[in-house]
Parts: sequence; structure tokens; C-alpha cells
Amino acid sequence: MSTTRPERTLREQWRNGDTTIGGWLAIPSTVLAETTARAGFDYVCVDTQHGAIEYSDAVGLIQAILLGGSTPIVRVPWNEPGVIGKMLDAGALGVIVPMVNTVAQAEAVVQAARYAPAGARSYGPTVVGMRRTDYVDWAADNIAVIPMIETGEALENLDDILAVDGIDAIYVGPADLSLSLGLAPGNNDDEPVFAQAYTAIVEACRRAGVVAGCHATGALAPRRTAAGFRMVTATTDLVAARIGLKSELDRARGGVGPDGDDAIY
Repeated sequence: MSTTRPERTLREQWRNGDTTIGGWLAIPSTVLAETTARAGFDYVCVDTQHGAIEYSDAVGLIQAILLGGSTPIVRVPWNEPGVIGKMLDAGALGVIVPMVNTVAQAEAVVQAARYAPAGARSYGPTVVGMRRTDYVDWAADNIAVIPMIETGEALENLDDILAVDGIDAIYVGPADLSLSLGLAPGNNDDEPVFAQAYTAIVEACRRAGVVAGCHATGALAPRRTAAGFRMVTATTDLVAARIGLKSELDRARGGVGPDGDDAIY
């Protein structure tokens, strides 16, 4: 049985048919993490790949997200089993794994995130085990495994990657995908090759019964959810701070602040 209140995990939300809107952390501040969670996001992702966040920071950030009432997940730096397991042991309720381009790499993600017999994750839930006495069984039904699709190679292998047992969602990084397609980094919806890639990803996920996720902005999020994405990150702490600070400064000087439509992260 659980020793704490039950978390509302991503897998639970998706099983209920929910579309999840998330926030993203790049700054190692527990106060900001709790503030982000309390804003009402369905999940908050701790970015240890491109953010200024180390493992020791991630432990406290996950605690702050839980305190704020949201679902903590982590983007790990790379597809490395020790790091994936360590972040899950720290209490992440899901992992986003970058640059997954092949079936073998997707299988490696599952192996690292799932306990035997579904995977090869080593047992030792040092932090998260304090919160649940039934963690091993609970993890099998609730930990979200989310490889990133962000290259042309991944697009070519998409159907086979989505067929890997144990994958709950995929997550599109628009900047790397754009670079891989010969475009400038960012959301290039006006470029046919980019728009076609996004359509193909959503359609493939629907066929496979896998959730489609992506980076977006607040302004782009409704467009992404209407297109079929069910996991959409609307902003990051750095982007929100930049927009908010610039907006207040512009208002103070009698102008109009930015709307964030051009935010790239």
C-alpha cells in the first residue's frame, strides 16, 4: 500500500484520456519549481540535458514539484541506463530520453526504465522508496517511458520505434528536428517538410496507441493539441521569466510587452 497520497501520474492521466499541458525547468531553484507546479501544470519536467541542473539539484526539484501538486518527470542527458535509473530512484515519475533514433536505442530506454522481467533496471529506489511501500509493482503501471523523436533518422524508423513494448509516449524536440531537416532551430510550421513531419508523427502515434508529445509555446499549444498531441510543454522557467520581466519593463516604460510567440527552447 502507499504511504503517501497517490500521485496523478502521466500514465494515469493518459489512461483517462486527458491531454496534458506541462512546464519545464532549466533553473535549479526549488522555489521556482514549486511555483511552476502550483501554477497548475499537469506535469513539470526537470531538464538535466540542456538545463543548468545536476543530479543533486534534481532530487530537491522533484520534491518541490510534488509539494506543489504536479507530476515530476526528468529529461536525462542521454540514453544511459545508470542515469535513467538514478533519476527514477530520485522520484521522477517519467523519463524523457533524447536522440532516440533506432529500435535498438528505444529498447535500451525501456530496459533502463523498467524492472525485470520487462526491463533491466537495477533495484534501489533510495528516495522514491520512502514514499511508496509497493514501489516495484506501482512503477510497472505508472512510470512513463518517453523517448525523443528529433531527427530524420528517427522519422524513418518511427513505426518500428513505436512498436517497442514499454513505450508510453514519444516527445518531439522541434529545434533538433528542424536542424535535421535542414531548417533553422525552432517551430517551423510554415515549412512544409516540418509540418509534414509533425503530421506523420501524430498519425503514427495514433496507429500505435502511443501518446504524441512535443515542446511548444503557450500560443502554439492549442494548435498542437488540436493536431493530436496529448503531451504539450507550454513554457519553461527561463522563457516565462524572460517574457514576464521584459513585459513588465516595457509596461513600466509605457510600451507593450512581448507575447512569447517567438520563444524557442
